[in-house]
Amino acid sequence: MIRDTNKHKGLRNQLVAQIKRKGIKDENVLKAISKIPRHLFMDSGFIDFAYQDKPFPIGADQTISQPYTVAFQTELLEIIPGDKVLEIGTGSGYQTAILIELKAEVYSIERQKELYKMAKKFLPQVGYVPKKLVFGDGYAGLPESAPFDKILVTAGAPYVPKVLLSQLKIGGKLVIPVGKGIQVMTVIERKGPKKFERHEYGDFRFVPLLKDSNK
Repeated sequence: MIRDTNKHKGLRNQLVAQIKRKGIKDENVLKAISKIPRHLFMDSGFIDFAYQDKPFPIGADQTISQPYTVAFQTELLEIIPGDKVLEIGTGSGYQTAILIELKAEVYSIERQKELYKMAKKFLPQVGYVPKKLVFGDGYAGLPESAPFDKILVTAGAPYVPKVLLSQLKIGGKLVIPVGKGIQVMTVIERKGPKKFERHEYGDFRFVPLLKDSNK
């Protein structure tokens, strides 16, 4: 396995300074970004670019999100240690590792079998083991493990799946990019059994959240 060197750590510190300038304030999120070796979660062909604030391909037509976007979504979640978090879209596992570093109890779903197998094998090797990692359809959530304190969707959804709202605890929060082409970062808080509050936080661009798993 490729090592994490002092050079990589220095590059991460530069990346943290960059996303801090862009407006990320949560010190715990910044510490997690500074600690986790993003280059290990990427295809070897892109390792030299790992600490640029850009997304890169990871296989199966998916990407590892731009670090600023990862930090932005994570900051919106307002993770409290011990939070039970459902992540829709494991990808290479980088966001999963960030959540675990923040001491969340992470349940993650990936619909691309290739990425699911890679993440399942790789995450324990770098010391970030989710509570549960599932191959399946993110639109369906994970009813057998619900309810969740927080739900994070890491792909662009054309609409907010009602089933995900139903799997939120009262007082819980869903962070999801909504729209086709360009998405609006959306936070939905569950205030009661049938009461939800919605807030929007600007435009982003994600790969689409796809339905059904390729079994």
